[in-house]
Amino acid sequence: MSLLQLGRVALKTGRDLKNFEVIRIVRDMARKEHSSSLALLATRMASASRSSVKDPFAKLKGLISDMIEKLTKEAEEDATKKAYCDKEMSETAANKAEKEAEISKLTTTIDTKTAKSAQLKEETSDLQKALADLASSQAEMDKIRAEENGIYLTSKKDMEMGLEGVQLALKILSDYYAKADKAHSAAGGAGSGIIGMIEVCESDFSKGLSEMTVAEETAASEYDKQTKENEISQTTKEADVKYKTKESATLDKETAEAKSDLSGVQSEHDAVMEYSGKITEECVAKPEAYVERARRRDAEIAGLKTALEVLESETALVQQGTARRTLRGVRRHVTA
Repeated sequence: MSLLQLGRVALKTGRDLKNFEVIRIVRDMARKEHSSSLALLATRMASASRSSVKDPFAKLKGLISDMIEKLTKEAEEDATKKAYCDKEMSETAANKAEKEAEISKLTTTIDTKTAKSAQLKEETSDLQKALADLASSQAEMDKIRAEENGIYLTSKKDMEMGLEGVQLALKILSDYYAKADKAHSAAGGAGSGIIGMIEVCESDFSKGLSEMTVAEETAASEYDKQTKENEISQTTKEADVKYKTKESATLDKETAEAKSDLSGVQSEHDAVMEYSGKITEECVAKPEAYVERARRRDAEIAGLKTALEVLESETALVQQGTARRTLRGVRRHVTA
């Protein structure tokens, strides 16, 4: 075997060793990072190194460069997707918190207004019952007062008639015994006794009529006083009923509006939650987190660049050797 042939064999052997070293780098990295794409690249590189291509280094460099370009593009796409996911996740979380705050606020408003309306309605019912009791009590008072006044008027009339009769009898007797007549004088003692008894009757009638009148006036005064108090109480309670009825109606209307608002916000919240589930599945529910993917991809790119540098350095050495051999051939040709 000639020296040139030996050189060519040695050069091919060196290339094979260098190719093996580069392929080993890629395979080791594939195992370390559990990368199926790098394992496939190593297989393709091994196949290319065994082929009869004129420049296997160029083929290997092309494969590695293509893989670096592919990984770089994936990194850019992943970074863009990461920024998109961060933005959407953040905005979705903010929307979710906002809608939940609105729901909480509206729910509290509904509960508060509903409870207040129920309380007002209960108070209105109590007032209406009190008004009914007041009306019943006043009607009973009116009935009793009418009966008492009727008895008083009848009794007063009888007492006045009796008093008038007694006073008339007293006047007749007094006039009779006042005459200067012996017969009268003889009966003067008896007449004085009768007149005295009639005067006692007159006094009793007058006293009874006076007491009856005082009792009637007292009863009438108490009735008037109680009636006025009832009128004031009735007016106050009716005003309260009117106010509380109006207020409870306003609260019911506001509650209905709040429930309508709550329904709308709840629908918006449901939509946010549905989107949150989708964006979470898209951005979070993955077998590998973005940070780990980025670390692994950076390691792959760094390893491939190292392999590419090895090939580049070897290519440079081969080119230098080829240039030296060419120069020696030229020199021999000139010498000959």
